[in-house]
This record gives sequence, structure tokens and C-alpha cells, in this order.
Amino acid sequence: MFENLQKKMMSGGEAIVQSLIQNDVDTVFGIPGAQTYPIFDALARVQTRIRTIGTRHEQAAAYMAFGYAKSLGRPGIYSVVPGPGVLNTMAALCTAWGANVPVLCITGQIPRDAMGKLRGHLHELPDQIATLKTLTKWSVRIERVSDAPEIINEAFRVMSSGRPGPVSVEMCWDDMAQNEMVGILPQAEMDAPPAINKTEIESAVKLIKNAKNPIILVGSGALHADAAVLELAEILQAPVGAFRGGRGVVSEDHELGVSSVAAHDLWRNSDVLIGIGTRLEMPYMRWSNPMGAVVNPLAPPHLIRIDIDPLEMSRLVPQVGIIADALDGTLALTKALKSHYKPRSTSLSDIAYSKTWANEKVQEIQPHVDYLKVIREVLPRDGFFVEEITQIGFASQFAFPVYEPRTYVTCGFQGNLGFGFQAALGVKVGNPDKVVISVTGDGGFMFGVQELATAAQENIGLITIIMNNSAFGNVRRDMRRIYKRPPIGSELKNPDFKALSEAFGIKAYTVENPGGLKDALKTAIKEGGPTVIEVKVDRNTEKSPWKYILMTY
Repeated sequence: MFENLQKKMMSGGEAIVQSLIQNDVDTVFGIPGAQTYPIFDALARVQTRIRTIGTRHEQAAAYMAFGYAKSLGRPGIYSVVPGPGVLNTMAALCTAWGANVPVLCITGQIPRDAMGKLRGHLHELPDQIATLKTLTKWSVRIERVSDAPEIINEAFRVMSSGRPGPVSVEMCWDDMAQNEMVGILPQAEMDAPPAINKTEIESAVKLIKNAKNPIILVGSGALHADAAVLELAEILQAPVGAFRGGRGVVSEDHELGVSSVAAHDLWRNSDVLIGIGTRLEMPYMRWSNPMGAVVNPLAPPHLIRIDIDPLEMSRLVPQVGIIADALDGTLALTKALKSHYKPRSTSLSDIAYSKTWANEKVQEIQPHVDYLKVIREVLPRDGFFVEEITQIGFASQFAFPVYEPRTYVTCGFQGNLGFGFQAALGVKVGNPDKVVISVTGDGGFMFGVQELATAAQENIGLITIIMNNSAFGNVRRDMRRIYKRPPIGSELKNPDFKALSEAFGIKAYTVENPGGLKDALKTAIKEGGPTVIEVKVDRNTEKSPWKYILMTY
């Protein structure tokens, strides 16, 4: 097919980098090391095409690639050394796997002659590819320099086609430094989405036609289908809710966009649930059973699913399954329903009532709701909010309105402490002209505190809000509640975050109330550089948000 390609002598590292350029890559995160020197040498020669962000820890490189990809809907790329370097990125890789985010790990390998001998070569693992296969859609080794373009293209095809996810590519240290004649391929082609099955659409229409109270729940698989989802919702006059990944598909200031608390209130009386690009964790693992077990998926409301992954239809069996890309499936369902559905006259007023009720209900989760109000007021509609496994992050799942797709960046079900600040740096790199705010706890922030150096060196204008309650707040509360004794390992003695940030050359503020946060945020947005804002929180008076996540209020 590509017999007439012009070929050029180049190293394995250069072949990889030139293939990245062909696939429109403009940013690579990483840390160079002996086994990846040829990659970083090639990157150094194309600095006008690809920006290379050097991080202070491999985990941060992968998390930044995740944040970049999650916020833009395009692949995020990072490169680290094999062995311990790759292992340091596993938390971020499992997040990309869980959240269906296209992330490409490019790594090295020990010299070819040492492979499989387990002699203890620098950074050797027993079987690195086997390890990576447990967390990726595809993991492969480039055996020859001339194979690099084809394998890199295949990596892009695999991670971006169908259900997105991470992939990894490795190359032996000595092979990567070799020179061969290489033909660089055109940009990779993605797989076509599944064809619409008319019978599936017809079955869904029959179910919806008889429904009086339909509800739509969306996940990250619907982020690119926002206009189509809204059109379907308007025909049905159905509320649209999301738990984490799908937030903003329908704006929560639209009459049909609802928070998770309002969605739960409306779900209890609904007779058809349409899930689009979502695992439906919220209704079937949170609402139906707070312990997380999947209960009978055919119990009312009757379930219709639109999902590109056929396996989803066996993981949670719907009454009607439509195997399709979220955009294609939603458009087909909308077209078929246009002349067949008449909503109830009170649908919109019922939704408005639940929205008002839910908003009033969650005001008790203080002080976090008041801090979230300030952030929402100051953050532009198209600004990014990056959550974290901390009390304000949990509260944001139901008490922070989201207006546009992709602007609420989450780690999804992995719930991995410490992802937020590091991922948010990648969000800001990918969206330099947008305001990006990271909310984190004092414990989670310390997982990646060294990346303050990266923020300062690269002038990454992220605004980081540290909610400092001197504890792993959830763990401390749970241990005290369950075991009725003072907990261990959950109370923290912290540094002076303002002084620490300033030591890295980053502007910092300490505030103690929502008014102080508002002033600091306005200043940080105006000045534009990296900023840290520490918020002092009394851990003994903050209210747990969990009853509005598990709906046990």
C-alpha cells in the first residue's frame, strides 16, 4: 500500500518521533533516561513541532498525559525509562484504563542480547510487556527501526478506536539507537464505528413510546455527542444527569440538565432509563446498593443502553441494547422518535422542582458547598475544574454545576488519591488559554508536590487550591466511626504550603473563608501564572458529602 514512500536514514528514536508528528502530536511529557536517549534527542531536534515537558517524577508525566488527553479528547503521550520508570506510571495507566482515556506510553528496554536472560540488567523486569498488558488495550515491542512507523500508527488506531484506552510501545535500548532506512507513514486511520442496527433502534422506540417519565444518564462515552443528547432530551423532555465522566454533556444550567442528586430524585419515579456511553455506576452500584454490588439491571426503570463496546451489554444486561457510537446511536434514536413521542405536560415543571429541591438539600455540606459556589462564580463557563479524592472533590460531584463537556476532569472509579494536581498540569498544558483550577487535599497534594518545580520551570499557569484539614479526612472519619477509637495513619503534620510554594518561585496565598478564596482566585486568574491557594479547614466541623453520593439521606 505504501511501496512508493520516500525513505530516509534515521534512528529508532527519530522514527518514533517523526511518526508522532504525522499523528498531530504537539506535546510529550516525560523524563529522559539511558534507554530512551534516542527519543529525547529526536524530540530536541523538533522543538518547533513538539513541546517536551520534563517532569520531576514519572508518575507525573503519565498523569499529565492523562489530563491532557481527558480535557482535549485526543491522545496524550509520555515517555519514561523501562522497569521502575514504567512501574512509577502504573497508577496513571490504570486511571486511563478505567476512565477510557487514550494515553500512549513510549518506553525503552534492556539491550536485545540481554532479553530473557534475567541477568539483572539496568531496569530489567521479568516481562515488561506482560505487566503492561494487564492495564492497556495493546502493548508491543518495536523489533526493527523500519517497523516503528507502522507500530506507532497501530498504537494510535487501537487507543482511539472503539472504546478508547491506553497503549504502550517499547523498544530495546540498542535497537532504538540504530540507524536504518525508514519510510514515515501518513496519519493513522481509525476504525469505523459499528453500523446502526435498525432492529435495536425499533425496540428502543417501542419501549420509550409507552414511557411517561424517561430519564437519560450519560458517561464519558457521550462527551462528543452533547448536541445529539440535548436534542433527544428535548424531544422527550427528559432530565439528563451524570455522575462524573459525562458531566457537562447537557449543561446543568439548562432546564433539562440535572445534578446527580436531582437525577436520583427523578429516577425513583422514572419508567425508562436511557444510558448513553456510561457504565451506569450511579443507579446500579450507588443508588440501588450502597455497598457497590450490581443488582437486577432489568428492574424498573427499564434500561436502554447505547454503547460502542459490545461487552458492556453483557456486563450490565439492558432490556434494549444499541451497540453504536454514542453520537450515531443517539442521532438514530432521535430520528426514529421525532414523530412518535409526546411528553407529559408537567415534565419540565417536575424537573425544575427536583433541581430546586436538590440544590437546597445539599447546602448543608459545609464548608465545601460555599467554597464550590465561589469557584463556580469565578471560573469561566469554559474553564476546567479538576477534582481530587478529597472532601471538596466528593462534594463537587453533586454541588458544582458543570456547563460544558470535558470541563470536569475526573479519575473516575479508580478514585486514586493524588491524581488531581498532576493531571491538572496536563490539562493546563493542553488548554493554555483556558482557566484551569485544581482542587486537592493536603494529603493528595503531597503525592505530587515536586511538580511545583515543573509548573514554575514551564510556566504552567495552573491554579491549585489545597484544602488543608491536616488529615486524610475520609479515612480519619471512617476509622473513628467504625472502630470507635482514635485512628492511626490519617492525621497529618503538613509543611507551610505558602512558604513551600514560594520556595519554588510560585505565588501563594493562605485563606480561611470563601470570601478570601474569591479574592485570591480573581487575582490568580488576572495574573495568569502558576498559583497555590491554601484554604484552612476545620476537620472537626466539616460535613461528610457521602450521603449525597450513596443517596442515603
